[in-house]
Parts: sequence; structure tokens; C-alpha cells
Amino acid sequence: METVVTVQHERLRRMATRLLVAAGAAEADALVVADHLVDANLSGHDSHGVGMLPQYLRAIRGGLVDPRAHAHVDDRGGAVLAVNGRKGFGQVVAREGIAAGMERARGLGVALVALRNASHIGRVGAYGEQAAAAGLVSIHFVNVVGHPPVVAPFRGADARFLTNPFCVALPPSKHEPAVVLDFATSIVALGKVRVALNRGERMGEGVLIDSQGRPTADPGVMYQEPRGAILPFGLHKGYGLALMCELLAGALGGGGTLSTVPFEKDRITNNMLSFIVDPQRLPGAGHFEEEVAAAIAYVKASPPADPSLPVLVAGEPEIASRTRRSVEGIPVERATWDELSASAESVGLRLEDG
Repeated sequence: METVVTVQHERLRRMATRLLVAAGAAEADALVVADHLVDANLSGHDSHGVGMLPQYLRAIRGGLVDPRAHAHVDDRGGAVLAVNGRKGFGQVVAREGIAAGMERARGLGVALVALRNASHIGRVGAYGEQAAAAGLVSIHFVNVVGHPPVVAPFRGADARFLTNPFCVALPPSKHEPAVVLDFATSIVALGKVRVALNRGERMGEGVLIDSQGRPTADPGVMYQEPRGAILPFGLHKGYGLALMCELLAGALGGGGTLSTVPFEKDRITNNMLSFIVDPQRLPGAGHFEEEVAAAIAYVKASPPADPSLPVLVAGEPEIASRTRRSVEGIPVERATWDELSASAESVGLRLEDG
């Protein structure tokens, strides 16, 4: 039996939409979530793709996700918006919150959006891309609550954080695509460990520790009790940024932190604090595109240390992956495909194999 099933993205979109509608979602919302998940796969981020669907369906059955909920936007005056996700699909309520922030930024030049109580919002870069497509700059700090911790602090021997993503996005220009920096503050996202486990692969050195705090390459330590932990990127630097995400998104945004929000099986709740800026209001507006293009050209002119690996800019690997996978199809691990098939059966559907 093949270990990977290759599926065209159109088929995955239809499949994901059908699963979500069968689980209780309105079709329009199911399309938003399905598009987001499949776009993550197309972008090369399988950890945030359709492999999340089994967890989403379990959360719906457990009452942890309301598949019909939409964001409630509370205008706090000036540039500030507080958005309650009401346990709705994160991809739906985060998109709605960012849209409200974009409208406020167009009027005032800047907006601050504090999203709380959103189910898993998926790939954070999608919200940077949403703002960038409208010509806006955005910065996003994200934390996760309700889920057991998986990331150790610097010098720590057990987990105290989730992967707490950080994102900055700049709009595209006539000559350059959007610059989208989006990364977990852990060395890898938990979903990438799941993908490695499903593929029967080992993790690289310096990524994981076991339950005793010892280095290991076995992804299984994250899926057994007692659990191991993922390490933060960049030692104290990644740890420091993870803590800032925890405090800004969770404490300042009002959705809580891992230290105060209890864990629940199959729960993944995100809080996100987003700054959205209209670059046309700033002194560099007149030459913004030219300056960005010049800076990118200057950086990319650096001779590559490896001729086969040229210097890239944030967002380019995702563009290349989308181009390739749109034609070649999306690889889905057999274990993930089997989980999707079981999830389909749980809502009265059946997926054709292959």
C-alpha cells in the first residue's frame, strides 16, 4: 500500500466542504474553512491543511466548536476593536475580525483587533495575505489555550506553551509579491510532528525533547503520556517571542493564557492581537513600493552559499509550492487519508480511495 495519496486540490476542497456541511456548518462557512485548509496544503504547510479536519469534527461533536457561530465585533473606540469568536470556526471568525480591522484602518490609518475565543484559526499567514491584498500592512501575535502545552521554554525540561505563531505581512507591488513572514515560535509546528509520525519519519536533531527533558528525534514522544516537548526556535529569542505572543494575544487580548485556561480534550482555541496599518498614511508612502523592491533586490543579490539554493524572501516558498502542487496534486499521508475516511463515515459520508 502506498504511504502517500496524491489528491488534486479541487477534490480536496469539495471533500472538506462536504465533511463540514455534514457536521453542521453552513455551506458558505464550510467553503471558507475548506479553502483555507486546502490553501495551506497548496502552500506546503500540510500541518495546517486538511489533516486538521478529524480534530475539527471531534471538537464539533464535543460541543467545543459551534459550526454556525460568527464573530461579534465590539467597537472599543478609536482604532480598537474587540472581537469575540464565540467558539466559531477560527477561519471564519478571524477573517471577519480582520475584515473589520481593515475597514477601521482605512478610516483611521491604523487598527488594533483583539480576537478571542476563536477555534483553531489555521495558517496565520492567510490573515496577513488578506490585509496585504487590500494594500495594508499587518502584524499578528497569536497564542493558544485549552490545549495541553507542547513547547518548552528556553532552559526548561517540559512544555509550557503552544506554538504561538507570529506574522508580519506587507502588500504586493507592481513587481513584487506580498512579503508574508509567518512562523511558529517553536522550531516546528506540532502539525509537522504529526505529519512526520504519519509518514514514519524521524525529526531532525535539536527539535524535540522527551518527557525527561532529553533530546530525541522520535515524533512519537508528542503523542504518548507523559509527553515530550518541542523546543523554541533560536533558543532564548524564540522563547522570548513566544512569551510575548502569550501575553499580548492572551493576557492583553482578554482570551487568557495557558496558565489560567483549563485544558479540554480536542479543544484548540486561538487568541490573536493584530495591528493593521495603512502604509499610505506614513512618511514613506510616496516611495514605499520602490524602497521595498530595492531592499528585496539588494538582499537577494547576495551570492548563494549553495548555488542550488538562492536567497529567498518570506512568502516565496509558499508561492512556489502553490504553483507546483496546483499541477502535481497535494500529497496526503495514508494515515491522514484513513483518518479523513473515518471522519467522513462518522458524519454519514464515504470518501473514494486514491
